[in-house]
Amino acid sequence: MPDSFFKPVSGFDLPRFAGVPTFMRLPNVPVDHPRFDDVDIGLIGVPWDSGTTNRPGPRHGPRQVRDASTMIRAQHPVFGTRPFEIKNIADLGDVGPNPADIHDSMDRITKFYDTVIAAGIKPLTVGGDHLVSLPVLRAVAKKGPVGMVHFDSHTDLFNSYFNGTKYTHGTPFRRAVEENLLDPKRVVQIGIRGTQYDSEDVDFAMSVGIRIIRIEEFFKRDLSDLMQEVREIVGDQETYVSYDIDFVDPTFAPGTGTPEVGGPNSFQALQVVRELKGLNIVGSDMVEVSPPFDATGNTAFLGASIMFELLCQMVNN
Repeated sequence: MPDSFFKPVSGFDLPRFAGVPTFMRLPNVPVDHPRFDDVDIGLIGVPWDSGTTNRPGPRHGPRQVRDASTMIRAQHPVFGTRPFEIKNIADLGDVGPNPADIHDSMDRITKFYDTVIAAGIKPLTVGGDHLVSLPVLRAVAKKGPVGMVHFDSHTDLFNSYFNGTKYTHGTPFRRAVEENLLDPKRVVQIGIRGTQYDSEDVDFAMSVGIRIIRIEEFFKRDLSDLMQEVREIVGDQETYVSYDIDFVDPTFAPGTGTPEVGGPNSFQALQVVRELKGLNIVGSDMVEVSPPFDATGNTAFLGASIMFELLCQMVNN
């Protein structure tokens, strides 16, 4: 059982609008903290969006999601899971990026996560744009490729943008396959939709064995049946979960850089994570919340709610 140090501040002891915000009101435990090695799951912000090719803003995502996450309580409404009583969970702070240098930022991120993984801590990341996933995976998959369940409206499997630029939020998983961080035959992408530049990304997916579940199939099939297939594909080996908030229809999550209409609602956004029960999750992320386009704060709160769902899956591994 976790000790009292790792319990979040109760809304009955301090109003949720008061105090210094941390993820889910948990203690802040930076890498030099004496209790760092006691953490089981670390919530980490990566405020960086240098891979964005259109509407910027996800660099501000971790701060707004932290604030919104003060509304998260202690118990899952369906399963009754109380994650903070199962594992030691803490806010490990932010990775400080270099906003002027993509490669230096990725090196900084990987170095930070190397320290996290070496301490036996499973990371739950808040981005940042989707390029954040690549340097995180470089640490998580250092010992060998992992599977991935990827919720998104885009594949992020393009080779390059703008005359050969290899590192954008549209390329991270192409690079991850090439760097042997992902086992493509254990990768499933769910919710893909929207107009396309061409079929390059899908052609690549087919050539290496990545399973793409387009939004039409998502809505046509029973969700439990669909997610059973997902669990069978990734199996019981180590798996990473990457959740782009633009998986959700922009009616429910407008605060993102590349919205695509025709997506799941906010209930389905939570439901898909609940169907991951039993997976061997070694890390996860929730990315692309862009506060400049989130006038009501609802996107950030949905992001925080998805984080809690991911957390409830991770504590049972």
